Amino acid sequence: MNKKTEVGLRLKQLRTKQGISQKDLAELCGWGPSRISNYESGLRSINLDDADMLAKHLGIKPYQILFDDDELTNFANVTTIDIQPNYQKSFPVLSSIQAGAWTEACEPYLKDEISEWYGTTERTSANCFWLRVHGDSMTSSSGISFPEETLVLVDAEREARNGSLVVAKLTDVNEATFKKLVIDAGQRFLKPLNPQYPTLPINGNCKIIGVVIDAKLKLF
Repeated sequence: MNKKTEVGLRLKQLRTKQGISQKDLAELCGWGPSRISNYESGLRSINLDDADMLAKHLGIKPYQILFDDDELTNFANVTTIDIQPNYQKSFPVLSSIQAGAWTEACEPYLKDEISEWYGTTERTSANCFWLRVHGDSMTSSSGISFPEETLVLVDAEREARNGSLVVAKLTDVNEATFKKLVIDAGQRFLKPLNPQYPTLPINGNCKIIGVVIDAKLKLF
């Protein structure tokens, strides 16, 4: 068995132990639904950045994915190993109206006017902000869910892909909205995670402000 297959099988064991499906783990990481399957079957290698992302959402350390017990005994102080450095940057919490004007603003925000700032250990661009979730349109009874008052970190320089969780602005409203981007047969939609809300087609009436890359619960 080659190293790539061994790592994939170890990921599968760690994921199933946590009771997380391939689809849900991929969504948490902001990836396409087949990516976890490709890792676990050994079709795709798990690099250091991938291991860091997977470990974050599995509640483990990256080295637990990349190395088996025998390999770990060759490392000194293995419990302190972190494959990636602990990045820590602070970004402001914006209102949905401020976020809606983000792409049009000459200066996105004035530091002296923002009272709330929170840090992240995610690897980000400098062009980020936190947005507080209002309502229950992104609350789901299964899989990933964002209850009201969750803070989500938006990276305005991250590329939005099919399945990305995005903050967008519709042309007929001033506020920003938080939804899942779905691309089907070339058509794009904004889909809430709560099935009681309608999916909104994007027909030139929407601008994607950024992609959600981190979240914090109940910070208010």
